[in-house]
Amino acid sequence: MLERFSTAVTRWTGGTSAFMVALGVIVVWAVTGPLFAFSDTWQLVINTGTTIVTFLMVFLIQRAQNKDNRAIHLKLNELVAAVEGASNRLIDAEDLTEDELELLHRFYTELVTLSKKDRHLSESHSVEEARSRHSDKLA
Repeated sequence: MLERFSTAVTRWTGGTSAFMVALGVIVVWAVTGPLFAFSDTWQLVINTGTTIVTFLMVFLIQRAQNKDNRAIHLKLNELVAAVEGASNRLIDAEDLTEDELELLHRFYTELVTLSKKDRHLSESHSVEEARSRHSDKLA
């Protein structure tokens, strides 16, 4: 139940209606300033309200980020596992140490350097290659 609620709140707060509600609250607060003589209590209301909302949103945003990151990692793991020639050591690469990640980074940086020596993009990718890969996946 909590998961469905937080997902619904995340979707709603990321939309236009949530922005309009927040903007409306600020406008009402600003318009009522003269009515309350811009008192400390008037300022405390908006400060307390925004602090509470910000505090809760931090956890909500982090939860959404964690879920999205996990889904992306699973998709990438599937690609690595499915591609012939890809190193299965990259599955769950997010669990590697900083030193291991740096070593892999240097490896891929070297591949980029080598590929930049190709004169044209077509030397490393072509329409024919794309068609061949598509046919292979259909089979």
